[in-house]
Amino acid sequence: MPTRRSLIASIAVMALAPAARASTGQPFFYRSPGCGCCHLWTERMAEAGLPVLMEDSDDLAGLSARFGIPAGLEGCHVGEIGGYVVSGHVPPADIKRLLSEKPAARGLVVPGMPIGSPGMEMGDRVDRYDVLLLAPDGTTSVFATHG
Repeated sequence: MPTRRSLIASIAVMALAPAARASTGQPFFYRSPGCGCCHLWTERMAEAGLPVLMEDSDDLAGLSARFGIPAGLEGCHVGEIGGYVVSGHVPPADIKRLLSEKPAARGLVVPGMPIGSPGMEMGDRVDRYDVLLLAPDGTTSVFATHG
């Protein structure tokens, strides 16, 4: 259950985020505090020419819901890029494809933290995982498969 302090902090972050995005022009994402793999994902994004800003939030589930991510499909970070929502360890190449093809969709989702996805590299191990296209009505379809 969120505390009053975390609720107030979340509201403040949401209120300030548009100003931060407008002042930098960079996509803005939220992560669970201290999540190291999210930082690594931002590095993969920057290496691919898609730099993003990342900020901690104590209410990632609430933010994910506000971004329209269905329960059970959340990732460990969520934000927007090019007018689309991105949640989880979505590969930069898939985001570039989304931005190029411009489908009528909310965005892309990788639920959980699949090993071998960008930011979750662990040696040569790469688990099979799907990148899901999130439709405006909240349904999903497979956009890409990796591993």
